[in-house]
Amino acid sequence: MVHGPFSASQRPRTAPLRRPRLASVPVMAAPPEPDAEVAPAATLSIYKAARRIKRRASTLYNALRSVAEDAAFVAEVAALWPSLPLVANLRCGLWYAPPRAFAATCYFKSTDGHAGNWSFSTARLNLHLALLAGERGGCVIVDSTRRGKRFPDSMSKTIPIWCSVLNRAIERHRLRAIHKGGKVNNEVPSAMLNVGAENNSGSSNWDSSVHLPVWILGTEKNAIEGRIDEWTDLFESCGADIHSLAIGLQKPLRPLWISQRTRIWLNEVPELESWDFTPIILISASASDGVATQRMSSEFSWHYIPGAGDDEESWARGLTPALFWKHSYDLLDAGPNYCNQLVGDIVEKDRVYRAQRGEHSPQITAKSLMSLDGPKSNGDQASEMCTMNLDPCTSTMDAQCSNNEPQIFWIGISNLAVSSTFLDALLGVDCILNCDSTSKLPCNSTENSCLELSIVGSKDDRFSLMKNLQKAVDFASRNLIAGRKILVCCQNGEDISICVVLAIVTLLFDDNGCFDHGKSFVKRDITKLEMRKRLVFICKFAVNARPSRGNLKQVYGFLSSEKERLDADLLRHVPDHYFFKMSHQSLQPL
Repeated sequence: MVHGPFSASQRPRTAPLRRPRLASVPVMAAPPEPDAEVAPAATLSIYKAARRIKRRASTLYNALRSVAEDAAFVAEVAALWPSLPLVANLRCGLWYAPPRAFAATCYFKSTDGHAGNWSFSTARLNLHLALLAGERGGCVIVDSTRRGKRFPDSMSKTIPIWCSVLNRAIERHRLRAIHKGGKVNNEVPSAMLNVGAENNSGSSNWDSSVHLPVWILGTEKNAIEGRIDEWTDLFESCGADIHSLAIGLQKPLRPLWISQRTRIWLNEVPELESWDFTPIILISASASDGVATQRMSSEFSWHYIPGAGDDEESWARGLTPALFWKHSYDLLDAGPNYCNQLVGDIVEKDRVYRAQRGEHSPQITAKSLMSLDGPKSNGDQASEMCTMNLDPCTSTMDAQCSNNEPQIFWIGISNLAVSSTFLDALLGVDCILNCDSTSKLPCNSTENSCLELSIVGSKDDRFSLMKNLQKAVDFASRNLIAGRKILVCCQNGEDISICVVLAIVTLLFDDNGCFDHGKSFVKRDITKLEMRKRLVFICKFAVNARPSRGNLKQVYGFLSSEKERLDADLLRHVPDHYFFKMSHQSLQPL
C-alpha cells in the first residue's frame, strides 16, 4: 500500500489502476540436440543445475521484454501526476522510460541505506533534485531492484534519510533567520522564506522527522532517527547552499512509495495542492515475487526478470537505454531467436558511427552461450543466420535525446567548465584540458591551448590521477592568469574531470570561488572538510558529478603533498630568528 495520503477509505470506489496479469503458460522443455553432450546426472550438482536454469532464463530478450513491461507501469503512474517531473535514479532507472521523458537524473546509492551502514553522503547531495521538486511541487523518481525486495534500499532508506536531513537543515536555517532579526544575510526577510505556508519556520508545522516505510523494523528506524542530527551537522558544515533550499522549498520533502502491488483508486488521487508537503514519489518499477514469471505475447513466450535494468554490464551486450528506446519496436518484435543478433548489429553500427566522428568507440565483445552452457541453443544458431540492414544514422545515441546530450557545466565565474569528450561543438572555450585516455579533441597547435593527459580510473591504476594533477594545475594556472576559459573533460564528464577541477579550485581559488594564484592555499590547512566544501561548490553547478572514492583519495593525497612542499619551501626562506620568541627571559622554539 502507498503510505501517506493513500490510506484505505470506505467511500464508493472505482476499479483500481491495475494492469492485467497474463495467465502463466506451462514451459515445454526443448528436446536435446542429437549431437549435444549431456553431462552425466551424477556430476550435475543442484547448485550447477540452478545456475544453468537461471542462465537460460536470463537472456537478453527476456531482460528487454521485462524492461518494456515495467516501463508501461511507470508510464501509468507518472500519468497520474503529469505536472511532476520524472527523474531516473542512475543508472538502473534510465531503462524504464524513453530518454525524452526524463526531466533530470539523480544518484542515490543503496549502500548508503544498507542495515547498519546508513549514511548521508556529501558527495551525492542531489541538491538540484530538491530545487526541482520545490519549483514543480514534487517529483517522481524511478528505480528498480532484483528479486526478493519490493523496493531497493536507495528508496526505502537512503532517500528518506536525505529528505529528513534537508528538512532539518532548512528548519534550523529559518529559526536562525528569525532569531537574527528577520533577515538572512541582510538580503531576504525571513517572511519571504515562508511564502505559501503558515508558520513554516516554526518547528511545530515544519515536518523534519524521518518517514520510513512500514516494513522497516522499529529498531532500525530508531537507530536512523538517532543519527539525523549528526548528519544535519555534517550537511551544514560542508558548505551547501541551504539558503537557496529554504527559498525554493515552501513545504518539507516527504517520500511516498509506489510499486506494482500498490492499489491506487482513480477517484481518490489527491491534488498536489492538497498535500502539506512536497512529495517525492518513489516508483519501484519491477514486480516482486509472487507474480507469474512466464509470460506470453501474441507471438513469443518469455520469462519475466524483476529488476532487469540493474547491472547492465552483465547482460546488455553494449546496448544503452537510449539505443534500446530508439529501436524498441524492432528489438521486441525480433523475438528471442533474433534479438541477440539485432542488438549486435545496432551496437556495431553505433560504434562505427561514433568512430567516424572521432569519439571513443571500443568494440563490444560478448560471451557466447557455448562458454556458459556448452553447446549452442537453437536460438543462437538462428541468430547467426539473421542479418539486419540498419541505417548507421539511426543507431546513434541521439544527440537526439535532450537528456543525454553532453553539456558544458560552467563552475560559477571561475572560467572553468567540465564536460564529457562527446561534444559536437566547443563554444566559448579558449583551451582544453582533456583527461580522457581514449579519445582526442580538436584543438590548436599552441602549447597553451590544449593539454592531453592519459588518465584512467582508480580501478585500473591507483595513482594515474595523482601523477598527472601537477601538469593539470600548472596548465590551468597559466591560462587562468591569461584570462582564458578552460574546458576540463573526460570520457563521461562525471568523475575524472570533476576531480581535476576539484584540485584546481582547491589550489588556485579562495573560499569565495575567486582566482587568487594560490595565496589562500598556502595559508589554510588541507583537511577532508575543506575538500568536501569545494566539492559541494562544484556539484552545485555540475549536477551530474559522480566522483569515485578512489579518485577523491588521490586528489587529497596530491593536495596534502603539495601543501607539505609549499610549507617546506616557506621554511627555507624564513630567517631563523622568526622561529624563536622570548619567554621567561629565554628563547624557546615555537
